[in-house]
Amino acid sequence: MKKTTTPARRKTARAKVIGTPIPRLEGPEKVSGRAIYATDVRVPGMLWCKVLRSPIAYGRIKNIDARRPLELPGVHAVATGEDIKGLLIGRKIYDMPILADGVVRFIGEKVAAVAAESEAIAEEALSLINVEYEELPALLDPLEAVKPSAPLLHPNVQSYRGLLHPIQAPSNVFVNMNWRKGVIEPGFREADLIVENVFTTQPVHQAYIEPHACVVQARAGGNADIWACSKVPFALREQVANAFGKALENFIVHPCYIGGCFGGKGDFMDVPVCYLLSLKSGRPVKRVMDYAEEFVAGNPRHAAVVRVKSGVKRDGRLIAHQMEYLFDSGAYGAFKPQGYLVGPKEAAGPYNIPNVFIEEKIVYTNKIPCGHMRAPGDPQGFFANESQMDLIARRLGMDPIAFRKKNLMRDGDISPIGHKIPHIKSHEILDAALKNSAYRRPKRQHTGRGIAVSQWLPLGGECHAFVSIDTQGDVVVSTAMLDQGAGTHTAMRLVAAEELKIPPDRIRVETLDTSAVGADTGIGASRGTRIFGNATRLAAAQARDQLLEAGSKKLRTPQEKLFLTGNGGVRAPSGESLSYGEIAQTSGSEVRGHGFYKDFEPGPAAALCVQIAEVEVDVETGQVRLTRFTSAHSTGTILNPLTHQGQIDGGVVMGLGYALMEGVMIEGGHVVTTNFGDNKIASIKDIPNLKTVIQEFPVGNGPFGGMSIGEPPVVPTAAAIANAVEDAVGVRIFDLPITAEKVLRALRVRRE
Repeated sequence: MKKTTTPARRKTARAKVIGTPIPRLEGPEKVSGRAIYATDVRVPGMLWCKVLRSPIAYGRIKNIDARRPLELPGVHAVATGEDIKGLLIGRKIYDMPILADGVVRFIGEKVAAVAAESEAIAEEALSLINVEYEELPALLDPLEAVKPSAPLLHPNVQSYRGLLHPIQAPSNVFVNMNWRKGVIEPGFREADLIVENVFTTQPVHQAYIEPHACVVQARAGGNADIWACSKVPFALREQVANAFGKALENFIVHPCYIGGCFGGKGDFMDVPVCYLLSLKSGRPVKRVMDYAEEFVAGNPRHAAVVRVKSGVKRDGRLIAHQMEYLFDSGAYGAFKPQGYLVGPKEAAGPYNIPNVFIEEKIVYTNKIPCGHMRAPGDPQGFFANESQMDLIARRLGMDPIAFRKKNLMRDGDISPIGHKIPHIKSHEILDAALKNSAYRRPKRQHTGRGIAVSQWLPLGGECHAFVSIDTQGDVVVSTAMLDQGAGTHTAMRLVAAEELKIPPDRIRVETLDTSAVGADTGIGASRGTRIFGNATRLAAAQARDQLLEAGSKKLRTPQEKLFLTGNGGVRAPSGESLSYGEIAQTSGSEVRGHGFYKDFEPGPAAALCVQIAEVEVDVETGQVRLTRFTSAHSTGTILNPLTHQGQIDGGVVMGLGYALMEGVMIEGGHVVTTNFGDNKIASIKDIPNLKTVIQEFPVGNGPFGGMSIGEPPVVPTAAAIANAVEDAVGVRIFDLPITAEKVLRALRVRRE
């Protein structure tokens, strides 16, 4: 593992910046309209792209007649799979054709595309394309798709680039991974009680405000400029280059603001199609998905079937624990950056269990391809696991809190998959959550309280950052990090301000394109502040040392005796001082520090989240009302309490939507929830009284000891609510979302 160090900070007259609540400094750009999103990009001569999508879930393309659109005035290019036969693309696994190549595998798959002078002309051109299909029986049930007798949706899967492991025989299962600790079967034989349950979840759309959008301007020789709402510009560059057999240097990805992400803005989406059309037309091409397209052809969270089998002793000790995941990938696996979902391997929870086996399978079906959504794989896994913990406690006749305390890890314990976790503070956070939520207070009839616990180990990455100070004293932080809506640019300003001892609003952030800086891993997996923050801190510290070195010569004072003034200057004990701008003038050029951070190791310190939900259930209608919600966290140094709290609140609201109402409904392969009237997300009326409990430990691997907070709050929410519903009315819902219909049905079954 590459070690990175930061020079010690010097004395200053200014109070520290880190830990002070500060509004997002990029806010004025956004509310004034100065912030440029991909939907705002205009290039001279730009054409508009529209795509023709498959109306059937599975079938062969017998014939495409795309000649008539070219006769329509204003149409400059038409493309079909015949233009790029055999080309595949993906974030890790290259299994998706850019346009359907002889076969369509889901309703909504791109079959043809046109580039025209207006959106209206492009739409009219689509109506002139004639496609003849040979429809085949669709494979829609993942439990059927895993069977050896199921028809193969990808007969050539063994040849796909980027597979995580060899596939011995063609199968619809293209990912089959496992993690283990101890030996599972002897563990079950030691158990006094074995509890088995199956939990299911549905696909969920990220519901970002900005739909996918891009502009591509191809140039001579196949070079291209790209503007897209992608949080991983270097990965996007690599995916397009690999698909078309070009060098990385052929493509420049230009920065744009991102109008919400939640995991869904890391894919290539329509960039390859626009590149193809731009090559054919010789003009820049723009594409903006409408929201109906987002629902039928986006990249939602995976539906899952999770089988959990647990063995326990009579005293409540967990002895053996087995989790088997089956994720429905939809028609392709191309939207997963690691090829699999990282969350499931950690979803056995923060518990001491000597024997563990976790298996993750991902299977193809004829449905919308799934991708990443906030904490990919974790909400599904922890819904199952933390529901299972309550069910075990009930079978044992134990209090669910006492059962968890019996098994919770402590600092230095070994995780369920064999990693030593030096810091977790599970008992401390659990006690704080109980105290602050009034968990033990008396309840009214049909009121219930539920608890769920999860841990989070952030992923790592690499990146570059530059901090420059010009002759006017202006400070700029330069990185290729995109702002996806979480306030990352403000965080970088705070980090640089802390090192340079100047107000954050005196620092500007410059976002670099992919030609101006070395490659990085981009935003995602709650690692943005960790990797870019550490790189920025290193760059700012280097710039500070250059200032002190130059100031020492000018003031004829040893560096160790100089002070940072707190307002952009260096002062000697004599009282003489120089501003940063004056020092840069003395040097003859700007002062510039470079920070490079590289650490791909997860953790090792874990952030813990304990959530307690209180619900009221109407036994006549089954309606569940969430009345109170407590989210307790062990976390690292908090850089900005205001945005830190915003991440917690946003995560909780997203989690309660997942628990109670959200889901992309698919019938016969058709997505039937194609607008926000049908695809309900949580609104202000659904949000209960929220309470946050935080214990801060400066042990994280982020700058100044910070830890991740973007994804932990969304992980255990659904399980806490499901546990509260059973506590209220005695029925267990095993399938998300927990709708009134499901609760009422369960109540009726219990009464019979």
